[in-house]
Amino acid sequence: MGASAIPIILMTLLWGAVGIVLPIILPKGPNRSLLQCILIITAVSCWLFWLCCYMHQMNPLIGPYMHNSTLLAVRKLWDE
Repeated sequence: MGASAIPIILMTLLWGAVGIVLPIILPKGPNRSLLQCILIITAVSCWLFWLCCYMHQMNPLIGPYMHNSTLLAVRKLWDE
């Protein structure tokens, strides 16, 4: 387990608490099931958004890689 796994574990625990623990301890009321659904959907979507952003930073898409001859040809043909 590397150092990059620590933030993933911590954020999973945080959003797991929001999506699992908080819906269980909600007080009884007429809108309890709605609030449980809101908390679960919020936790799942926020965790997934955070995970996608975090993993994108691990290997960012910088751009296409071209050989030097291709770059010279593009420069020569497009500088008309």
